[in-house]
Amino acid sequence: MFSYRHAFHAGNHADVLKHMTLVAILQYMGQKDTGFTVVDTHAGAGVYRLDQDHARKSAESDAGIFRLLAAVEAAKAGSQPVPDLVKHYLQQVRGFNNGSSKDMRVYPGSPWLSQALLRPQDKLKLFEVHPTDSRLLDNQVAELGRGKQIEVLRRNGFEGLKSLLPTPTRRGLVLIDPSYELKTDYAAVIDCLEEALQRFPIGTYAVWYPVIGRPEAHSLARKLKAMSQRLQRSWVQAELNVGLTPTEGTSAQVAQGRAHTAMRASGMHVINPPFTLAAQLREALPFVTEALKDPIGSGWTVESGNY
Repeated sequence: MFSYRHAFHAGNHADVLKHMTLVAILQYMGQKDTGFTVVDTHAGAGVYRLDQDHARKSAESDAGIFRLLAAVEAAKAGSQPVPDLVKHYLQQVRGFNNGSSKDMRVYPGSPWLSQALLRPQDKLKLFEVHPTDSRLLDNQVAELGRGKQIEVLRRNGFEGLKSLLPTPTRRGLVLIDPSYELKTDYAAVIDCLEEALQRFPIGTYAVWYPVIGRPEAHSLARKLKAMSQRLQRSWVQAELNVGLTPTEGTSAQVAQGRAHTAMRASGMHVINPPFTLAAQLREALPFVTEALKDPIGSGWTVESGNY
């Protein structure tokens, strides 16, 4: 249960999609004066070093955040446009690296991006049960010195979320991004959302999910759309597929789902999204896909429904 550590995957293509979406939502929510609460059900360690053992062992950030940074620099050098959402996301990441992308050593996880975008009237609740990561998160939050504005809760986020809903000001974002290390996580996401939407139907819910060769994963995206439609909630669903290198499988193997490779695609499903989100993602994802893609099978999609 406790084998997954996000430090191995920090800054990869899935983080790029997830955190671009998070930044877009939080910036939109910050336009109104009324405070809001952010709940992160699977917070992780908070912030990660890209130059140390865990991250360097997988080197997933090389094909994620570092490729994107290189693509942005190349676009600027060639006087080519960079989508606003990409610029806003990278501005936040650079903020943890002295504003620079030349010597980037730190990658902010969702708790750190969230806390950077909080205003004094906003709150952040962070659930984490992994013994090591929860201790690291607790220590890092304490160093921020933000008092009761940010709270670390060492309990299961699926179970603990209901005690926080509805949020005090009736404005809130819930980020749900488990590791899906356990097959039961897929059903737990749906069950958690069903109960949360009963308690707080006007909240914004952002769910990250992997696109991998597992039946539960294939059905999750479909179930999320069906739930949103059944409950008549507006939604946006975006997926990013960075494709395969030639050594990881032929195009025929990819088409048949038989290529043996690491996760190459993931998605975000957002319920009650900002009305601007779909357009922002449709503008950003072609650029991101071009920056991160490998030769075989890359692509992106953005779907939406309004009520």
